[in-house]
Amino acid sequence: MSNGKILVVDDDKNICELLRLYLENDGYTVSLAYDGESALKVFQEFRPDIILLDIMLPKMDGWQVCREIRKTSETPIIMVTAKGETFDKVLGLELGADDYIVKPFETKEVVARIKAVLRRTNISPQNEIKQVEYDKLVINLTNYEMKVDGKVVNTPPKELELIYHLASNPNRVFTRDQLLDEVWGFDYYGDSRTVDVHVKRLREKLEGVSDKWSLKTVWGVGYKFETTE
Repeated sequence: MSNGKILVVDDDKNICELLRLYLENDGYTVSLAYDGESALKVFQEFRPDIILLDIMLPKMDGWQVCREIRKTSETPIIMVTAKGETFDKVLGLELGADDYIVKPFETKEVVARIKAVLRRTNISPQNEIKQVEYDKLVINLTNYEMKVDGKVVNTPPKELELIYHLASNPNRVFTRDQLLDEVWGFDYYGDSRTVDVHVKRLREKLEGVSDKWSLKTVWGVGYKFETTE
């Protein structure tokens, strides 16, 4: 039985085959694509549980592939690239990527990241419903669904986990490092700007919905989910 389906997208066939070898040995079903256009076709046919996506690709770069996938799907995406600049990391996260790995990488690190993301996005057992509710807001971590004013709002997994964590601890202030540790986990090697990007995107969805709660910045410290209830 497969642990899950993974789409690996990279124009370096040696890297693809190396990742395929490690991932298949770990029990995953793997499909490969070597350019952006092929990646979208394979994605539609293969329906992976997670995507490892290089940025510098022929025909269509990884950023555009990510944009296209995010139009119709919340499938977790881990960007894998030789570009390590903060700008590229932030852009990838703003486009909806869930994690970011910079080449050269250890294959064991990639496998660990995949396992971590899949753990976060797997549906919990039926008898364990993780949900918090406020005025005009329902955050369900069991089904990975957020409803704002009764309507389901498309929310990438990491954004949903972040707002669930904050809303589960109302009026408690979290530093960016605490949020990286508690939401992204020990296996995340990012920086605090990752948190800022996700908060910004959540604010766009939640600003002005209710006067009974809000996502607040505590200057010089971090963030909190402030409530008057």
